[in-house]
Amino acid sequence: MDLLVTNDVIACWEDELPFLQGIPRLDKMVALAWHLRQRDAQRAVLLADDADAMMNYVLSDDQALAYSAGSTARARLLLVRAEALWLYAKFDEAERLAIQALQAFSAIDAAHAGEREQGSSDAHYLLAAIAHNRGQITTLFEQLELAIAHAQMCRDADREAMANAFLATQMIFRDLPKAIERWNIRYKTELDDPRPIVAACAQEYFFYVGSLSSDFGSAIAHAILAYEFCLDYGELRRAVTLLSNIGDGFNSLNDHQAALQWLQTAHDLAKPKAWPASVGGTLVQMAETMRRLGRFDAAKELLTDALETLAPMSEARMYLMALRYQGDLSLDLGDNEQALASFRLLQEKADARDQLDFRIGSRRGQARALSLLGQPQEAINIAEHALMLAKYSKDNYRRIDVLRVLAAIHMRDNLPAPADMSAPSAPLHYLQQALDLAANISGYNVTGELLDEVADAQAAIGHFEEAFNLSRLAISSREKIHTQEATNRATAMQISHQTERMRAEGEHLRELANAEAQRAEVLQQSSAILERLGQVGQEITGSLDANAVFQALNRHVQGLLHVTAFVIYLMDADQQSMTSAYGVENGEPIAPDTVYMSSMVSYSVRCIKQRSDILVEISPETEIPELIPGTEPVLSTLFAPLMSADTVLGVMTIQSSREHAYGERERMIFRTLCAYGAIALANADAYQRLTQTQEHLVAQEKLAALGSLVAGVAHELNTPIGNCLLVASTLQDSTNTLVQKLAQQSLRRSDLSQFCEEAKLSADIMMRGLSSAATLVSSFKQVAVDRTSEHRRPFELHQVVHDIIATLNIRIAHAGHMVMQDIPMGIRMDSYPGSLGQVITNLIENAILHAFDLRGPGKLRISAIRPEPHRVLIQFADNGVGIPEENLKRIFDPFFTTKLGQGGSGLGLNICYNIVTSILHGQITVKSVLGEGTSFYLDLPLEV
Repeated sequence: MDLLVTNDVIACWEDELPFLQGIPRLDKMVALAWHLRQRDAQRAVLLADDADAMMNYVLSDDQALAYSAGSTARARLLLVRAEALWLYAKFDEAERLAIQALQAFSAIDAAHAGEREQGSSDAHYLLAAIAHNRGQITTLFEQLELAIAHAQMCRDADREAMANAFLATQMIFRDLPKAIERWNIRYKTELDDPRPIVAACAQEYFFYVGSLSSDFGSAIAHAILAYEFCLDYGELRRAVTLLSNIGDGFNSLNDHQAALQWLQTAHDLAKPKAWPASVGGTLVQMAETMRRLGRFDAAKELLTDALETLAPMSEARMYLMALRYQGDLSLDLGDNEQALASFRLLQEKADARDQLDFRIGSRRGQARALSLLGQPQEAINIAEHALMLAKYSKDNYRRIDVLRVLAAIHMRDNLPAPADMSAPSAPLHYLQQALDLAANISGYNVTGELLDEVADAQAAIGHFEEAFNLSRLAISSREKIHTQEATNRATAMQISHQTERMRAEGEHLRELANAEAQRAEVLQQSSAILERLGQVGQEITGSLDANAVFQALNRHVQGLLHVTAFVIYLMDADQQSMTSAYGVENGEPIAPDTVYMSSMVSYSVRCIKQRSDILVEISPETEIPELIPGTEPVLSTLFAPLMSADTVLGVMTIQSSREHAYGERERMIFRTLCAYGAIALANADAYQRLTQTQEHLVAQEKLAALGSLVAGVAHELNTPIGNCLLVASTLQDSTNTLVQKLAQQSLRRSDLSQFCEEAKLSADIMMRGLSSAATLVSSFKQVAVDRTSEHRRPFELHQVVHDIIATLNIRIAHAGHMVMQDIPMGIRMDSYPGSLGQVITNLIENAILHAFDLRGPGKLRISAIRPEPHRVLIQFADNGVGIPEENLKRIFDPFFTTKLGQGGSGLGLNICYNIVTSILHGQITVKSVLGEGTSFYLDLPLEV
């Protein structure tokens, strides 16, 4: 994941997002959430929530498993939420989420080591920022060092540059000479680095160095370049800070008007974000500008608002600056008690943070306030401490300020002289040190105020001539300083001019780049639209169900165009009218509607007659017609015919509540969707007609087969039943004769014996005939398999097949054939053994009847293998005559037989098919070669 991207990249991503689905959409949502975290923190969090929901509920299990970046995405989204909380000064919650994100990144496997180290670096950087706002200096430096280490592990120069810049800035405030020694050489080479982030970090470093070295002109130039970068790359919090510091720089150049302009820009950028640090920082700098302009009431009001805004981050450096400015303002207003309280609070916080500049400033301010409150000794003590800190920091500017405060205290009160005093008086002792220090500062102009203070000290001890000469030097110094102030103002004007020129040049280049990007974007969008329309076309035309086509068209119309209402009209059978087959408005169904082709005002009718699309634009000022009956008023509507070849199927129409919603691009998309829809609807209609024809043919074929079966069954039943009837009538005549002879007492023993033989023979003949008829009826009944009569149980396949063969051995041997079993032990099934036995019995009977016609003894073989752990494949093979190819596709059809009237009913194999597919949940297939034999294959699950 990139650390930062430009606003143009974000705009492209925003345009792409509505057209993406699945994992590509999820990736884009995560990237947008990350890069919008300061541009629009609230939307970034909403995107993070949507991305989480998508990972949890939208992606299928297979997609979620395949989404290898899932853990990285979740960790990144945690960081988005953590940074949003940090921006709103909710540091505890932000730290908790940042630590969770760090743990999540740490758990990522080595296959994504780059993303793991990038995320860990970002998490440590955010933890450093949180520590900075809390005033936890040790934690701040530790986290920054870790952020740099992780960035180096993944060789991410941008992340390393950002963390180093943060670290360097903190060192500047703590120890400027040490920071210059460590960083200057590196950052001088990186000012012209082609990598924007690296160069911007160098610009920001030299801004802070220049500001603390009083090189304000150069500092402002660096800050403006860094600010432009932050604005383009979405670092809005840094952008606000830089704007505030630019304003402070112009204040130092005594150009307060320019300062206020920059500070107003900063406040306008910060206020909508409502981030306490940014809003409070701009208020602090604006208050200081007002103080320097002598507008103390406005400055006090601004400072009060600033301190209230910064309250959640009372350990931050900006809060310390607000306290210092509050103390200075209180001294200007003569409220010395308030000044003392502000400086004491500043000292407490500055000592805790080890912010050396504020440690010196807080004590210098307290010394002034205590002196004015009549506590000279306390003032001297704390001023001496401030002087010691200034000496340690080697900050001669602040050291001069403290020496002047010490001199003023001694001038105001009669105090014991310093132990090491060599000057005629204590004030001169301190002021002379200040002058000596000023002489050793390159480019430092001794102010008229300092020279006046020395003159007053000389006059106080009676050295009036020296005092006079110093007063003249003070006048000269003021003139020189006025000249310098004029130079500073000129510098400020020059910087402003250069800034405006750079902005104009940048804007011109940006316009050129935008124009080029727009051209490229149009080409890219056209390509993307054509590609997507191709995919849409495949989906729409791939369906043979009209309702599915309607749903697909609606979904894609809604996704590609702005649509309030969508309706599809189809021509009626008489071609004299059209009826709406599908219609929705704002997601709700529209009542069906009929349009007659005789209508003179219907746009749908005009569309069909012209055979082209029609765009209707309605002005908001005019009375808006309801172009689709029952729908809301609209401002744009589009009609297009549904045509397949030269046949008009109907009309598709859309409406929009927007003005000019359908330009040429939208009309092209709509025409394409109509073409796809027409093809799909024509295919669906043809398929429906074909299905109806097939059903009709199947019904006719079944009726014909049923007629054939009835004829065959009637023939098969007629012979045994006719024989039985003939025998029964003969037996009846013999019985009547016997009864008559018995009545006439003429019955002889031979007559009785003959009758008994005839009766026995008749009974045998009737039993055979009726048994044959009963068997045929039973087979006919088995065409419909009754599953409820079967019983499921575990069984051994080898044993079941062995038992079946044993029961049929007499029948097989009588026919002169032989059956072999090759089923290994250990194949256990949990199924329906009775049904399986019925299938094998029918296959054996079928082979005996059909396979060995006019042949000698045949061989049957039953074998089984396990192709998969949970399935068994049973093969039943014979070496009979085989099956002609034209019959192979029909042998499982009901009533199909080549032995109708010769013992075959056409039901045996159909019964096998029904049992295998319906009860045993398997498949049955057949292979046969004429003259070589036939094989049936039963592919069955071991457990039903």
